[in-house]
Amino acid sequence: MISDRKLEHIMICKNYDVSYKKKTTGFEDIELIHRALPEVHKDEIDLSSEVFGKKLDSPLFITAITGGHPESKKINKELAIIAENRGIGLGLGSQRAAIAHPELADTYNVAREYAPNALLLGNIGAPQSELAEKAIEILDADILAIHLNPLQESIQPEGDVDARGYIDSIERICDEVDVPVMAKETGTGISAEDAVQLENAGISFIDVEGAGGTSWAAVETYRAEDKYLGELFWDWGIPTAASTAEVVNSVNVPVISSGGIRSGLDAAKAIALGADAVGMALPALKGAYGGQEALNEMVDRFNESLRLAMFLVGADNLEDLKNSSLVIKGETKNWLEARGIDVKQYARR
Repeated sequence: MISDRKLEHIMICKNYDVSYKKKTTGFEDIELIHRALPEVHKDEIDLSSEVFGKKLDSPLFITAITGGHPESKKINKELAIIAENRGIGLGLGSQRAAIAHPELADTYNVAREYAPNALLLGNIGAPQSELAEKAIEILDADILAIHLNPLQESIQPEGDVDARGYIDSIERICDEVDVPVMAKETGTGISAEDAVQLENAGISFIDVEGAGGTSWAAVETYRAEDKYLGELFWDWGIPTAASTAEVVNSVNVPVISSGGIRSGLDAAKAIALGADAVGMALPALKGAYGGQEALNEMVDRFNESLRLAMFLVGADNLEDLKNSSLVIKGETKNWLEARGIDVKQYARR
């Protein structure tokens, strides 16, 4: 049953090591250029953004985590409260469970109950165009996210591996709904080529959700009887830093960089690469079990480390940060150069 699977996913992410084994996000290869003369007041740095249709006090999204099981209602309530109180975005898990089983709807709409003014993202799969309107209605969503998870479906024991017609379905959703539509991966990244197809289909935002954080091949490996494929593809995907650079250099829609973001310093590097916001999931899930104190500490640490990074590069606001200089080295440099992206463009802006 869908509800049981949702609970398994939560418990595995909470209690097991689901991180990539050898592959990293690539942010260790991104070096922001220190300014000894920053000429800004650290306490006056502006972290706010209005790129996604509502004013955010910080460029932080809690990206899609859960819904569809009674346990997830408690989690979404805690996440909604922090999103409302701290002015950050919140994405919900796939809503198919609530549409197939209306008695589970409150595990999702609890978010709007406790976050009446926050930026909330609904969530359906790419082939589920018939669910789009209902998903928006259940949540009173500001944005509808379409998740892309071919690797997870391939490892999942009950996964759907017929990916034909995804782009046509996405185009229909974009044409039919009255809210902006976001495309998001689930931990293996989005390439430049796929980003262009998504933009052409009508997508308004892209969340790259790259490799280096939580591996959903790992999550599904814990659930599978035969673990061969999951173990083999555990580290599959485009590292988050590389995926971020690929997407921002190929499309003209706002981009969220997520997948292994663990601090405001990671966020600063992602935004300097061209992202408009960043997403975090696993730290927020674990924080939800610690309640508002733990979640507030997570947001405080994120904002303070982002503000410090901005101070050290002389950035008064997020737009200044996007135009700050950086050096790309190591494997990320090799990746981007092999993919035809000029890394020198970032070094002297």
